[in-house]
Amino acid sequence: MPEMTFSVLWPDGAVEDCYSPSLVVHDHLTAGQAYTVEEFATRSLLALHEASERVRARFGFACSSAAATSQQIRGRASRFGADERVVVVQMVPSLPAGMGGAS
Repeated sequence: MPEMTFSVLWPDGAVEDCYSPSLVVHDHLTAGQAYTVEEFATRSLLALHEASERVRARFGFACSSAAATSQQIRGRASRFGADERVVVVQMVPSLPAGMGGAS
């Protein structure tokens, strides 16, 4: 199962790397895009839930790393106002041109 990381620039200037066991994050977030903290948390937590469910479907158990990343994002997001901005700095691996991604 292809895994990925996505780097996030939080409103306080901190850059944080987040792990996903699946490329499904590309369906919910776009590299270079800014989101409100609330929207970023909603999108990323949904993506990580889907990624964990893909692991469950394939291996019979949820992904504890996706759960840990979700907790990491919840904790960080709780430090900021819902309307502050988060930027998805990069997503590795990136999708080839023309392969979709969220906007």
